[in-house]
Amino acid sequence: MNNRELEKLVYESIDREKGKAHALNEYIFKNPELPYKEFLAAKKYVEMLRLEGIEVEENYMGVETSFKAVIREDESSDIKIGILAEYDALPEIGHACGHSASGALSFLAALGLYRIKDSLKGNIYLIGTPAEEFNGMKTDLANSGEYDDFSFVVMIHMYDKNQPYSKFTALDGYAFEFKGKPSHAAAAPWEGKNAVNGMTLFMHALDMMRQQLRDGSRVHGMITSGGSSANTIPDQAECMYMFRYKEKQYLDEIMKMVMDAAEGCAKATQTELNIKSPGRALADLKTTPQTNDLIVEIYEELGVEVDRSPVESLGSSDIGNLSYVCPAFHPMISVSDSPVAPHTKEFAECMMSDKTKWAIEKGAKTISALIIRSICDESIIQRMKEDFNS
Repeated sequence: MNNRELEKLVYESIDREKGKAHALNEYIFKNPELPYKEFLAAKKYVEMLRLEGIEVEENYMGVETSFKAVIREDESSDIKIGILAEYDALPEIGHACGHSASGALSFLAALGLYRIKDSLKGNIYLIGTPAEEFNGMKTDLANSGEYDDFSFVVMIHMYDKNQPYSKFTALDGYAFEFKGKPSHAAAAPWEGKNAVNGMTLFMHALDMMRQQLRDGSRVHGMITSGGSSANTIPDQAECMYMFRYKEKQYLDEIMKMVMDAAEGCAKATQTELNIKSPGRALADLKTTPQTNDLIVEIYEELGVEVDRSPVESLGSSDIGNLSYVCPAFHPMISVSDSPVAPHTKEFAECMMSDKTKWAIEKGAKTISALIIRSICDESIIQRMKEDFNS
């Protein structure tokens, strides 16, 4: 069968099965769980997948709330495709990033493809990726080496616009602790080494450095501790900072300047420096213009009106790390007919709307169509590789 015939079959399957995805979205929405604590969500995914006869590996890569489901496997094929599912929530405001729905969308796409797997070729997997909101597991996937030979990975995120691709900035962050020596601030200040001086000098150094950074760079932070008594030379002070830029390569240059500044400020104040990483560095999302055009084509065929305004940066995400080991796609689909910002209570409330049900269906069909066309037309994967290697 050609790709159009296969797409018709998978669309019909998605139409029949979409109620299961809506129920999955509702269950996860009503049971929000924080990063790496998504025990109910992971259990529900595994139960639903196995109920359909799909083979699932739990505790994937040693992460208790992750899984890898085999939608189709063929050792003779070098085509490898991963559909990514997210399902963690935010503190207090629950699924205000829409992961309950975006994960259900990926589940529906995988189930639709599983129903016609005998007519497909290649290897297709549904991968549960916990903790996008903190130290996300897609970084583990990127570092594992297992995805270096994948043809591509894909997911679709909830938003208030329909956009064929996302922009994410590279992110790195550290806690900078300065340690000194306590002393009485009035009787013998010369015997002390002031840790707050080291920290504040470093903060001034960052402000000065910021003036010479490229446009689009971001440096933002806060003081987390800084002495306990004005009558004592403080022997401990700490600040936490995050650094962003649109490309990982220049962010690495920024981080070299940051580390030099921290070490210099510690030496200047005769304090000791301890640098700790509270999270993982996140890369920007590599661009794939030719596939973006194909996603626009699929969106429009499905009646999804594409927002053609310039795509702005959405912050940072762990899918950026994965995009540096294989082509990775992260289109956005709207869950609202009016502007509403993610990471707000209002955005979370959209997850139970009819518009989100529409987004789950259209998004599942988009992923399925992209995979089917990539399998049927080898030039599509070749163009992905061209963009990836450019």
